[in-house]
Amino acid sequence: MPPRRHLTARRVRLGAELRRLREATGMKARQAAELLEADSVQMSQIESGVAGVSAERVRRLAAHYSCTDEALVDALVLMATDRTRGWWEEYRGHLPAPFMDLPELEHHAQFRWDVEFLHVPGLLQTEDYTRSLVSYVNPEFPHSDVERRVEHRMKRRVIIERPNPVPYKAVIHEAALRIRVGDRPTARAQLARILELSEADHLTVRVIPFDLDGFGGAGSTMVYAGGPVPRLDTVVRDGPGGPVYIDTEAQLDRYRTRFRRVEAASLTPDRSRDFVHRLSKEL
Repeated sequence: MPPRRHLTARRVRLGAELRRLREATGMKARQAAELLEADSVQMSQIESGVAGVSAERVRRLAAHYSCTDEALVDALVLMATDRTRGWWEEYRGHLPAPFMDLPELEHHAQFRWDVEFLHVPGLLQTEDYTRSLVSYVNPEFPHSDVERRVEHRMKRRVIIERPNPVPYKAVIHEAALRIRVGDRPTARAQLARILELSEADHLTVRVIPFDLDGFGGAGSTMVYAGGPVPRLDTVVRDGPGGPVYIDTEAQLDRYRTRFRRVEAASLTPDRSRDFVHRLSKEL
């Protein structure tokens, strides 16, 4: 297949998984290329996500890599052959690449977990809350750029609002609920939105209060997207240069454990709703 026009996080992940399978066998890239009747350059392009790979080639490589995990191989084949052009594509060229990668990840996710300490998770934000946040972080942006980012974030909510929503868990620290990103009406409407969503069967909101003893997990902010198999889960965290995608098995296991610890330390869903309701009354 020819080199792809747009290098996406999903394509990079497919290549990385194929490389990990190869390296686990001790096989050199040159040897793998020979299996495909290709050269080392083409193999490098496949493993970096620059070049596409067919379903037949994915299965051939997996067989020679002695991968017996059929669910994983099927998932990799789907990643290789999927041609979904989601709503986010209309923003390509108008917003940076991460604005394409995150909704694509969310679109394919089997479940979603969020942990936030300073802001309300993006999927739970109201339009006014998002607008206040984007405007504050990017004061130099013209109105049209701010509105484009607000519109993009609102469209991302489709995964929890569609007829077949993604199971979603959010753990939010009291600080994020109290920080008044906008004015009082904006804050009140935001808390009302959280209360409304928390009633849905597929959505769980839990709060970590300030007065919790022995809590040292303030560095646990994360977006955790579940893949078709646990090995294809993804963690997204903010880094100095933008979003950082974490996907090695050891790191994923670490973040699963971290999420469970933070979740266990939080209030129950019922007590969390009562807590948010009390905060709203204070406004």
